[in-house]
Amino acid sequence: MKKFIEEFKTFALRGNVMDMAIGVLIGGAFSGIVTSLTDNFIQPIIDEIMGRATYTLEDVALFGSNFIASVINFIITALILFCLLKAMNKMLSVGRKEAEPEAPTTKTCPYCKSEISIDATRCPHCTSELL
Repeated sequence: MKKFIEEFKTFALRGNVMDMAIGVLIGGAFSGIVTSLTDNFIQPIIDEIMGRATYTLEDVALFGSNFIASVINFIITALILFCLLKAMNKMLSVGRKEAEPEAPTTKTCPYCKSEISIDATRCPHCTSELL
């Protein structure tokens, strides 16, 4: 059972799964913005044009405040997801060693400025002897 839990943890915390989960959550929050835009702006305009409804200034203000609430909801959701992902990445990186930079394999010829092997004693481009 312990191995199963460890395998699930490895699977769930992989980048692909986390990216997909965040994409679904952000998509759901953005869906709220699109729905609010349709319900609070586009549909009332269509209703007004077709003569199905007449809206007062209070109604228009309510439509605007509903839309702004949807946008704020999206921003808060995105901010919380960003903070959670940042915290999880930091938590996962604890205990990992930083990769040491690789030793250079090339150097620059001081005479012709060509890139040459680090072991070269003579430049293959300008044939100068190197120290």
